[in-house]
Amino acid sequence: MNRRTTGALLALVAIPALLTGCELGTEEKDGGGAAGPDARAGSALAAVDTLTVKGRAPKTGYDRGRFGSAWADTDSNGCPTRDDILKRDLTDVRHQGGDCKVVSGTLAPDPYGGRDVTFRRGRSQVDIDHLVALSDAWQKGAFQWEPSKRIAFANDPLNLLAVDAGPNRSKGDGDAATWLPPYKAYRCTYVAGQVAVKKKYGVWVTGAERDAMKKVLAKCPDEKLPAGGSPTTAPGRFHAR
Repeated sequence: MNRRTTGALLALVAIPALLTGCELGTEEKDGGGAAGPDARAGSALAAVDTLTVKGRAPKTGYDRGRFGSAWADTDSNGCPTRDDILKRDLTDVRHQGGDCKVVSGTLAPDPYGGRDVTFRRGRSQVDIDHLVALSDAWQKGAFQWEPSKRIAFANDPLNLLAVDAGPNRSKGDGDAATWLPPYKAYRCTYVAGQVAVKKKYGVWVTGAERDAMKKVLAKCPDEKLPAGGSPTTAPGRFHAR
C-alpha cells in the first residue's frame, strides 16, 4: 500500500470522530443537555426537557387585571379560590357562616420556611402564592393568551399554595433561576410544581431557568410531575382586561 492510499484511509477513519466531537460541542454549548439517564418517565426532571426555551419578553402591558378579578370562583363551588386553597392547605380549619369562609387555621409547616404559621383572617401571615408568578407567566407567553386562559391560570389550584407571607414576598415574580424556597427540603416539590404548571399552560422558560430546574430535580430524579387542577379556560361569565 503506497503512502497516498494509507493517508486517505486514515482520513476516512478520522471523520466519524470529528463529527462526534462537533455534536458533543454543540450539546455542551447549549448548557442544559438532555435530562440524562436518571430522568425517569413521568418525573418532573424528564418533563423539564419538554418545556420551550426562549428569552424573557418585555413586561410591557402587564397588569393584575389581565388575569381577571382576584380569586374568582372558576370551579363554581360557591367559594372564592383563596378560601378553597386555605381549606386544602391548612389544618384545624374554622369557618364562619357555613363551610366556605375560612377564619382560622394553621399552616403546619409552611412549605417555604419550614415553620408553623397561624392563620387569622384579617391579620394573617399567610399568603396564597402563585408557584409561577403572574408577571413571570406574562413575560413568557401569557401576553399572547385569550383572557379566559389567563383567568384559569390565576385560579388553578395546581398553581396555588398557602405559604408564610415573609418568604413569599421576597420571591416577587422570580423564577427558579432567581428564587427558591429557603426551606431546602421543599425545593424538589416546589420546582416540580412549577414545571407542571408551565407544561400544562405552555409557559416557556429561559435557559438559565431550565438549568436551575434541572439542578434541583437532579437531586430527586423520582419526584413525580404533579397533575390535575382546573381546566385551562375559565367559564365564559368571567372577564379580564
